[in-house]
Amino acid sequence: MTAENRHRLNRRLFVGAAASVLGAAALPAFGQEGSTEIEAPTTVGSVRNNISSFRMLDWQDYFADTRNGAILVDITSRALHYWSEDQSIYRLFPTSVAMTDDLTRRGRTEVVQKVVAPEWRPTAAMLERHPEWPPVIAGGAADNPLGTHALYLGWQYYRIHGTHDTRKIGRRSSSGCVGLYNEHIQELFPLAKVGTQVLLI
Repeated sequence: MTAENRHRLNRRLFVGAAASVLGAAALPAFGQEGSTEIEAPTTVGSVRNNISSFRMLDWQDYFADTRNGAILVDITSRALHYWSEDQSIYRLFPTSVAMTDDLTRRGRTEVVQKVVAPEWRPTAAMLERHPEWPPVIAGGAADNPLGTHALYLGWQYYRIHGTHDTRKIGRRSSSGCVGLYNEHIQELFPLAKVGTQVLLI
């Protein structure tokens, strides 16, 4: 191969690689505008995953059955998995999770209430940290932290809910709840029911 041909080949490879990088950077993470940046791939042992390990999982590894449906929230990967009772429906959504470990709750609970346009009230601990916050924000308000829909869990103050602030998804950004894009909670809301199993790991 001549020096001129090597130069052309190297230039083509450089241009192709640059285009790939720029194209990837232009794509929003998880196909959602306003979401977090795409995370660089890493290699763990011989298995290659992205940093968030955002991947499909099997319900059998976490639940004895899918009675009433099952929701798994993986706090590390910041992902919510849903399986319908008959296992014909599987959904995987990016989430926001608690800002700190002390705000994080893990374990088993269930959906105890479903609310459209939920009203938001900060807890006493939240008001202590942020005394400037209002005592209540009406359901349906554009600045309501619970978004358009909420699934209330068996643990007091814990919810799976939407958010109008799409920058939070994919991040450690909540006070303990699990946040979804509003369009994703709207998709999950009719699938989940009171009694749906929930596991946070």
